[in-house]
Amino acid sequence: MRMVDLIEKKAERQALSREEIEAIVRGYVAGRIPDYQMSAFLMAVVFAGMDQRESADLTLAMMRSGDQIDLSALPGVKVDKHSTGGVGDTTTLVVAPLVAACGGTVAKMSGRGLGHTGGTLDKLESIPGLRIEQSMERFFEIVSDIGVAVIGQSGNLVPADKKMYALRDVTGTVRSIPLIAGSIMSKKLAAGADAIVLDVKVGSGAFMRTVPEARQLARLMVDIGALLDRRVVAVITDMNQPLGLAVGNALEVREAVELLSGKIPEGDPLFEVCMLLGTHMLLLSGLAGDEAEARAKLLDALRSGRGLERLRRMVAAEGGDAAYIDLARIDELCAVRRKIPVYPERDGYISGMNAEKIGTAAQMLGAGRATKDDVIDHAVGLVMHRRFGDAVKRDEALCTLYVNDEKRLEEATDCLRSAIEISGARPEPQPMVYGVVR
Repeated sequence: MRMVDLIEKKAERQALSREEIEAIVRGYVAGRIPDYQMSAFLMAVVFAGMDQRESADLTLAMMRSGDQIDLSALPGVKVDKHSTGGVGDTTTLVVAPLVAACGGTVAKMSGRGLGHTGGTLDKLESIPGLRIEQSMERFFEIVSDIGVAVIGQSGNLVPADKKMYALRDVTGTVRSIPLIAGSIMSKKLAAGADAIVLDVKVGSGAFMRTVPEARQLARLMVDIGALLDRRVVAVITDMNQPLGLAVGNALEVREAVELLSGKIPEGDPLFEVCMLLGTHMLLLSGLAGDEAEARAKLLDALRSGRGLERLRRMVAAEGGDAAYIDLARIDELCAVRRKIPVYPERDGYISGMNAEKIGTAAQMLGAGRATKDDVIDHAVGLVMHRRFGDAVKRDEALCTLYVNDEKRLEEATDCLRSAIEISGARPEPQPMVYGVVR
């Protein structure tokens, strides 16, 4: 079969067979299909879409393009969680140790941040000595001993996605629901999880800008999981403002430690999304009979300090200095040359926030990457002091910038200011969770 024929077939909105999809993925990974033909195929998918069966076949072909991790030697149900990307989203560092403290098994391979979104690996690497690259033998040892490990992805895990995503990033083909679903699910399935909780973000700081889009993506990923014999639940959560108040790497580690230390109250958006994700992880693991029991177990693990202790043990097992995972020392990770408050231009209420711009402001300070080769400064970023709907005054800081390099400080400050809308009337509250897809 010729690639040009398959491109034309998809462009004409015809469904591709499993064999045709496998041939495309294998051929591209092997170098037999050039970038220009793959670009044309990806654009055809953007416009013509894929049905559920095609999307599952694409996921399976991508999953089989490289290594597949067998976690069967580990005890219990192996449960994972994945976020589609957001700002101030430090849930993994809270949820993974809490679920482990409740008896769960969390063997997680994570990724780095790019652009306005943060990556869990970058956050972990803000802890001195921590090595996110671990051998599979050591990975299994840590999970067996502690119940949780978060490491970098294997070098040959889903090479099809690495090549395809790099191409999508420069050809305007990122925002395609079948391609996003295939990218996410192929990596999660290849990493060996029995059960997966997906956090599908929606809003100004997410790939999915509307709730209908987010529901479509969530439904497709859950259905792909079912077709491939995995237990998958997707929660749809708001990303029109940062989830946590901290945006940066060490700053987000500090916020996770604060939450696990009981310093962030119930009702806080980060707290509640962590509880929601953890609840479904426990349910999928068979460790709770209903949502009330699951939440009670998570709260007990938090209040007893067992969740924080699991995070501390995981950090130590991965070579990090666990002494920093303590309220008494965590501020040392966030030490910078200057902390600069940013004030609102007038009194009023925050009536709109653009999470992407807030994340971009932190990136400009050095907290994120514009390209994969950029070097980040783990200590810098920003901390918001107000959320959507809060009252603000000109003499009270909206935010504090954590700054080492002032080269783009003015640009970052302008970007942050442009992300915040202030009006004279308090706006109606926005939902934090838009639904759960099972």
